[in-house]
Amino acid sequence: MTDQPLLNEIKALIKASGPMPVWRYMELCLMHPRHGYYVSRDPLGREGDFTTAPEVSQMFGELLGLWTASVWKQMGSPQFLRLVELGPGRGTMMADALRALRVLPPLYQALHIHMVEVNPVLRERQSATLAGVRNISWHDSIDDVPEGPSVILANEYFDVLPIHQMVKGENGWHERVIEIDPNGKLQFGAAAEPTPAFDVLLPPLVRAAPVGAVFEWRPDGEIMKLATRVRDQDGAALIIDYGHLRSDAGDTFQAIARHTFTDPLKAPGQADVTAHVDFRALARAAEDVGARVHGPVTQGDFLKRVGIDTRAAALMQKATPEVATDISVALKRLTDTGRSGMGSMFKVLGISEPRLTGIAGLSDLEHAGGNR
Repeated sequence: MTDQPLLNEIKALIKASGPMPVWRYMELCLMHPRHGYYVSRDPLGREGDFTTAPEVSQMFGELLGLWTASVWKQMGSPQFLRLVELGPGRGTMMADALRALRVLPPLYQALHIHMVEVNPVLRERQSATLAGVRNISWHDSIDDVPEGPSVILANEYFDVLPIHQMVKGENGWHERVIEIDPNGKLQFGAAAEPTPAFDVLLPPLVRAAPVGAVFEWRPDGEIMKLATRVRDQDGAALIIDYGHLRSDAGDTFQAIARHTFTDPLKAPGQADVTAHVDFRALARAAEDVGARVHGPVTQGDFLKRVGIDTRAAALMQKATPEVATDISVALKRLTDTGRSGMGSMFKVLGISEPRLTGIAGLSDLEHAGGNR
């Protein structure tokens, strides 16, 4: 790839200002106003770089629609509800959720749909997918969504929020950075001086990590916004992403292009760069602002609890043998725990206002924040 304007710009920034923190590099790769990965293309599906759960099967979005209905009932069936989706892809999940919700006319009439999306290409796809849906609007940020009782859905949203990476040295934890090697290529390095007193903030498990270990963390701002919103305005948020249940050391910074892992430093802006989500950190931050936390549980467990096996059986009963096979394959992909399945790698976390003591699919297990 000879035409790499973002790579050239990043190198110029490093030459002018010194090594670049990983969080800043990730931010530029994804959100650069001209060359950022998420502002210039449709990355989804077979022709793109990766496939998300809503693209695997209609069952995923339908069940999230029914989950929304159960939360609405627990809220007392308000006559007005904002249904918000963060990073809504092609609009597939929302379309499937709304189709399921049409069986509940009082809720369907109460809905105002809010799509939080910065990518103009995907906004067009969403608009086409959701043509005919009333009371729908688009926003650049959750901050722009008007106040009111809300159900917020965030599928594969937190994994692309920029991470800080820290490397443990002999004398403390150093910010991991991107620098230029003698051959003019990007490489990882570490800030010369350690971050003062960083280990005071760390869980004991991470504090005991060996020299050379990498620890990743995200600022709490985004999760605290969601938690504060549902705490104060009534409602719940559902977060689905790949990640881990406990805060631990480990380097999960990765890039995917054409459904294959690639070097995250090779072609900035031309591959999807992500990192695993620390669900314990999300739960802790939500609790710290006074929201109630539900889960997390694995995606496979969540989908089974909210009825995916029953839904798959109903769909297969009416389908041709070929389509029934496709439904069975999709069910395994969404719920299986093996390498090819999403069932255990992906986790589901609920956050609600404190009065909602139980939420479908989540509330009968201890949550991650409960034993910290």
